[in-house]
Order: sequence, then structure tokens, then C-alpha cells
Amino acid sequence: MDTLLSIGIGIALSAACGFRVFVPPLVMSIAALYGHLQLAPEFEWIGTYPALFAFAVATCIEIAAYYIPWVDHALDIVSTPTAIAIGTFITKALVHGTTDPLLEWTVAVIAGGGAAGIFQTLTGMLRVSSTALTGGIGNPVVSTIEAASSFILSVLAIFVPILAVGLVVTGVTFLIQKVLQKRANIGES
Repeated sequence: MDTLLSIGIGIALSAACGFRVFVPPLVMSIAALYGHLQLAPEFEWIGTYPALFAFAVATCIEIAAYYIPWVDHALDIVSTPTAIAIGTFITKALVHGTTDPLLEWTVAVIAGGGAAGIFQTLTGMLRVSSTALTGGIGNPVVSTIEAASSFILSVLAIFVPILAVGLVVTGVTFLIQKVLQKRANIGES
């Protein structure tokens, strides 16, 4: 697998961790089992049936928990460092074959962990806004959109990685523009 393509797939899957932590590992496990994804030798366990079962159970529990009022906010607090860690490991599992493990881990931490952290922060802010605007009534809708986004982005990352990376870049660009607009508006006030 081409190194740049592997990095792109890793970044897109890591960004999907920002929506739901366990969905990307589940999709990776399925893809690895069916031969659509080549993992680093030390991460081949992801493509086993016990790992698939564990990821499926964790995904179901995580998705269900986001529909419980106030538990969703508690999960956002725990999910941020977890998403960054899993995003890092996902990228490292895909970026291999270079002669420098330090380079592989550096790319995994910065690109994978960074993408997961950015999107997890975005979803946390969205949930707080939803709670403030709807008193929490809109949170199940937000949870459904986040879960669907995680599944869609994960599948796109495996089968159409260029599109998935494009969506991630577009999302990050949109977020940066919104932050800069807010700062400009605050500066004008």
C-alpha cells in the first residue's frame, strides 16, 4: 500500500473517531478480515474475529450511551483523550513499511491524533450548543448524525480514501473559518 494513501486512510479513519470512537476500529476490523485493508504486522490482531466482536460490542454500547441524557456529556469528556489515542493507533496501524519507526509514530500522533482531536472537539462543541439551544431535546438528533457520520466517513476512508480525506480537509477548513470569524466578530465588538 502506498505510504501517502495509507496516511490518508489513517487520517480519515482517525477523524471518524472524533464522531464515535469505536466505529472506525470496527470498520477497520471488517475491512481487514475481508482483505480490503493491510495492517502493520503488530496490528494484525485488529483483523481477527475476537477483535471484531469486541469492537462491535463496544460500538453498540457507545452509540446507545449517547442517547442517554447527561451520559452523552460525560462521554464527550472521556472520549476526547480516547479518540486521540485510538486515532493515533489507527494511523500507526496503517502507516508502516518505512525504515524509520519514529517517523511512523510522529505521523500517527500528529496526523491521526490531531484529526481525531479536532473532530472530537467539534462534536463536543456541537453537543453543548444543542443542549443550550434545545435543553437537550435535540441531542438524540445530534447523536444520530454523529454516528452516521462516523460510519460513512469510515467506509469512505476504506473504499474512496481521496474523497474521505477531502471531506476531512473541508471540515477542518470550515472549522478554522468559523473560529476566525468569531474572533473577528469579538474584536469588532
